[in-house]
Amino acid sequence: MEKTFDVIIIGGGPIGLACGLEAKKAGLAYLILEKGSLVNSLYNYPANMTFFSTSERIEIGAVPFVSNNVKPTRPEALEYYRRIAVSNHLNIHLKEEVISIGHTADGPFEVVTAAAKYNAVHIIIATGFYDIPVLMDVPGESLPKVTHYYKEPHFYAMQKVIVVGASNSAVDAALETWRKGAEVTMVIRGEGIGRRVKYWVKPDIENRIKEGSITAYTRSTLAAIREKEVDINTPDGVVTLPNDYVIAMTGYQPNFHFLRQAGIQLSSDELLQPTYDPESMETNVKNIYLGGVVCGGMNTHLWFIENSREHAEKIIRKIKAQS
Repeated sequence: MEKTFDVIIIGGGPIGLACGLEAKKAGLAYLILEKGSLVNSLYNYPANMTFFSTSERIEIGAVPFVSNNVKPTRPEALEYYRRIAVSNHLNIHLKEEVISIGHTADGPFEVVTAAAKYNAVHIIIATGFYDIPVLMDVPGESLPKVTHYYKEPHFYAMQKVIVVGASNSAVDAALETWRKGAEVTMVIRGEGIGRRVKYWVKPDIENRIKEGSITAYTRSTLAAIREKEVDINTPDGVVTLPNDYVIAMTGYQPNFHFLRQAGIQLSSDELLQPTYDPESMETNVKNIYLGGVVCGGMNTHLWFIENSREHAEKIIRKIKAQS
């Protein structure tokens, strides 16, 4: 007979790990299921990324995060969360994607993965939003030269690069590839660089644009992508530029299909806000909870590690009260 867990946590990111720590501390039988590597979203961040938050604000489980820098880096974060998982012997299955959540005949949820089936009384969904890019829906977006994920700059040295967007990820990609010798053009939908861009980076990119080292088309969008060129819709008409690669930093979104499949209601507006009780994080489906940035729907700037790590305590407190 399959073992029934008190709680299955879907997602092995920082908030999923925080939920695992709280579940273990509460004496609950738990399992964390992660479809990729440990803290998979952080692993897929740009190699040279620096966090906006200080290290103590992204700690989980009251375990100190000691960083060599005021703002921790991606490698430091990966090492910190790895040590959290290993030293606490967290029960986690990596590279095991959850396919569906359903009810069994006798009450518990049945969680189906590519490898097995599990039963659980409670489900925590902490799947983040980094796995599904927001597409531009333009001709040529599926070409191999187009990526929605930027890793490191050397690959783009001596190439003609289009960077779409004006957020932190777009600015980092533009500056780093330019410094490796790429010819960089930014395509920005709004009036300029985003207001959320890291304060120590914003003057850098604005000065590079002002001096002409990086070209920026504002109030503009990509119209088409071809093997060796792109078309840009600008206020002055369509501009065609030679191009080798497009880095489309257009944002990401939660897996709304998975949330709907689990029975979670989403708001009817463009934010697609999941329904949950902010005191317990329980959704409209009894015993299914949300944790972390997935709670914000399309408002992916609402929740971060630092302000959603408390979700773990709220959820486990509610589960313990029911047991």
